[in-house]
Amino acid sequence: MRRGRALRQVARAAGVSLSTVQLWVARAQHRPLDEVDWADRSSRPRHTRRTRREVEDHVLQVRQALKATSDLGEFGAVAIRTELLAQGQPGVPAVRTLGRILERRGVLDRRRRIRRPPPPPGWYLPAVAQRHAELDSADIVEGLHIRGGPDVEVLTVISLHGGLVGAWPTLRVTAKTVVDTLLAHWQGVGLPTYVQFDNDNIFQGPHQHRDVLGRVVRLCLGLGLIPVFAPPREPGLQAAIEAFNGRWQAKVWARFPYESVEALQAQSARYITAVRHRTVVRLDSAPPRRPLMAAWQLDLQAPLRGQVIFVRRTSEQGDVHLLGRTFAVDPLWCFRLVRCEVDLTGEHIRCYALRRRQPDHQPLLAELPYAVPRRHFIE
Repeated sequence: MRRGRALRQVARAAGVSLSTVQLWVARAQHRPLDEVDWADRSSRPRHTRRTRREVEDHVLQVRQALKATSDLGEFGAVAIRTELLAQGQPGVPAVRTLGRILERRGVLDRRRRIRRPPPPPGWYLPAVAQRHAELDSADIVEGLHIRGGPDVEVLTVISLHGGLVGAWPTLRVTAKTVVDTLLAHWQGVGLPTYVQFDNDNIFQGPHQHRDVLGRVVRLCLGLGLIPVFAPPREPGLQAAIEAFNGRWQAKVWARFPYESVEALQAQSARYITAVRHRTVVRLDSAPPRRPLMAAWQLDLQAPLRGQVIFVRRTSEQGDVHLLGRTFAVDPLWCFRLVRCEVDLTGEHIRCYALRRRQPDHQPLLAELPYAVPRRHFIE
């Protein structure tokens, strides 16, 4: 620079920013280069102003007096400054300075929020939380409309540990289409141990009647799977499938304009193939899936055998509502989560306590008799 080169030329030649060149030029000023101190300097200011010890002691005395005698019960930095001003003290510190004094002297009464680690995925199902079993979650995306065309609904599936995804756009999702789609999906990728749904009539069956288990539940029971129904309006348990629904809408639905359902199906299939290719390592480390024979047929009139799980939150009396009935669980376990295992073979319901803070402790609260009436399933 002293030879006449511009600062920007020097910065480009040295490979540094213009501000760096300006800093060292200002440091050197007009002194010979061998007399310049080139060592890095701390950004900490050379001189700091700290409140005198006697002022801090007086602040603590005012705080103690306010804590004992204040009618409002306020003794924080704002209240201390107000009291000091009322006393006519000269040079009253600012509120921020008072706060630093209280923190430095260790007299703050603030309680810090305890950040507890989250429970493991699938914590409400012990076998899933221990990665001994796989859980598939299924859901329906509604409210999609092709401009100038029909409305579209999408059946989506994702496995909890393996991240195995599936999405099938169609004009309308019904219980029959869900059965056919899930059956074809599981024939290709294998069967999980658990399948989780929300409480939609398509998955569970009509809610206006008692003791009704719909077509999708009968499919799961026929395959030896355990259907799980998440609690209504409960965040967290459906996080995996809801996150995938959001990704599918962002990466498939919102990216391109579609003129037909067929075009949407083709783009969705390409996206699913790409996602499965990216998560193949995760799938290899997931719990194994059972194969499904291609010749298997669903018998809707077969007797109900197996287990259905309902995760519910108890009422103010400690009751749970499921299958159109109300069951008394525990009057001391109110407004809390429970896992209700409906054993259709043994004709009883076991209710276990659930707490996110203690996911490994799930004691048995109640065992209730229950039998599903034998009815002819209307197809």
